[in-house]
Amino acid sequence: VQLVESGGGLVQAGGSLRLSCEASKIIFRINVMGWFRQAPGKQRELVATMSAGGSTNYADSVKGRFTISRDNAKNTVALQMNSLKPEDTAVYYCTLEGEEFIFSRTMEYWGQGTQVTVSS
Repeated sequence: VQLVESGGGLVQAGGSLRLSCEASKIIFRINVMGWFRQAPGKQRELVATMSAGGSTNYADSVKGRFTISRDNAKNTVALQMNSLKPEDTAVYYCTLEGEEFIFSRTMEYWGQGTQVTVSS
């Protein structure tokens, strides 16, 4: 299973970007989809996740500015980022946890990452 991200880029502070992620194939069960990010010299951190039932979890630093959404039928997840700040600059990674087939074990998949740069 490959995850393909799109939508990164360069934006000025206060601007908006929308990231999208699509799984390369239909998956039997997706438990969680979400986004992490990693800034230079820092550890990868959670940005936002959404469970199959629609429960969301956001990092405190992005609450009220970022919104995660997913389309279970299409195996896609998106991240709408508003009021961007220079400290949001990072490589953003899409992630998916689920079972590829009916008897598969639960696996975690990661995308290649997409760069988001916010200029001041």
